[in-house]
Formats: sequence, structure tokens, C-alpha cells
Amino acid sequence: MDLLYQTHSPYARKVLVFVYEAGLAGELRVIHHETSPTNRNEQVFAVNPLGKVPVLVLANGETIFDSVVICDYLETLNRQVSLIPATGSRRWAALRMQAVAQGMCEAGIALRWETSRRPQHLRYPVLADGMTTKLVESYDYLERSTALDEPLHIGHIAVATALDWLAFRNLPDFEQGRPRLSKWFEEFLQRPSMRATPYDGETHD
Repeated sequence: MDLLYQTHSPYARKVLVFVYEAGLAGELRVIHHETSPTNRNEQVFAVNPLGKVPVLVLANGETIFDSVVICDYLETLNRQVSLIPATGSRRWAALRMQAVAQGMCEAGIALRWETSRRPQHLRYPVLADGMTTKLVESYDYLERSTALDEPLHIGHIAVATALDWLAFRNLPDFEQGRPRLSKWFEEFLQRPSMRATPYDGETHD
């Protein structure tokens, strides 16, 4: 299988950390692709009409996207402990946590457009403030969440890779005043899957 990847994408990294935690790293070839809404990548559009990574290309040529769906697929191949609970309250806790992480990434990307990526005369400060509020509220939610203490699941992977991306991009701080979340995050960073997949590079718009 080929994983079309981007070394500074939180969505792509979530998938790759999942790969490591599921014991599947030896079965994928990771291929870096630069993508941006303003910089068309023909190779990525050829396998995903949205022009975004990550994309998983199976041996038979079938493609799977986006990150949530890729992780669902990889769970069917998982050789380790299940990372996406199949039933019950733990399933919904894991998926809810993943949804918060996805939303933090979306808010962070939107905030970057309004503070650094978009030409200054086109920026909308009110929207930037709104995205910042989403991030701060999510940080506070995670600080209170009992899901942090559960056995490893997709929600933890999604949150850890999202938080590390927010730190990588110097977006609003999540550690100050949140000791529980900070401790959990610092411990999660030491996992081999996280240490093997650091963020790197800049977006090319």
C-alpha cells in the first residue's frame, strides 16, 4: 500500500501514527506530496478529487480517503490491540475525541489563513477571533475529559497529533493553565509512534 502523505499535515500524521500503533508500518510506502488549495498537485488529484492528503492507495489501485476513513480501513488490518472500539460507550468516547481533534485542526488551519497565509488586506480578524475561541474551548474540554485516562484509542492519536501540530505552527497555547492535558500530551509525545513521525516543512501556497 502507498500512503500519500505530507510531513506538515496533522491529518496525514494521525494516519501514520495509527499505522505504527497498529503494527502496520512495514506494509506501507509513505510518499510525500505538497498540497494546498492554491497550489494544485496533479498526482494527488488523480487519486482524490478533493486534491488533499492523506490518501491510501491499495495494492489493487483502489483509493481510500480522508483520514477518518483511512483509519477505519486500517483498523480492519490492525495486528495490535483495537484502536477503534466496536461498540458501547467507549466507542462513542473515542469517536467524539477524534471529532474534537478534527475540529481543532480545521480551526487551526482557518486561523493560519487569517493570520499568515492569506494576503494581509484580505484577512478577516473577526473570523480569526472565532477560530481562536474554538481552539480555547476545545482545550478546556480536553482538560476536563475523562477520555484522556482510557486505554489507547483513535481519539488519543487524533488529539495528540492535532496538539503537536498546533504547537508546531505556533498557534494558541494549550498547555498554560491546563496541567492535566499538558501532562498527558508530554507523556504521549514519548511514544515510539510519535517520535518516528515528527512534523517538518512549510506550506507552499
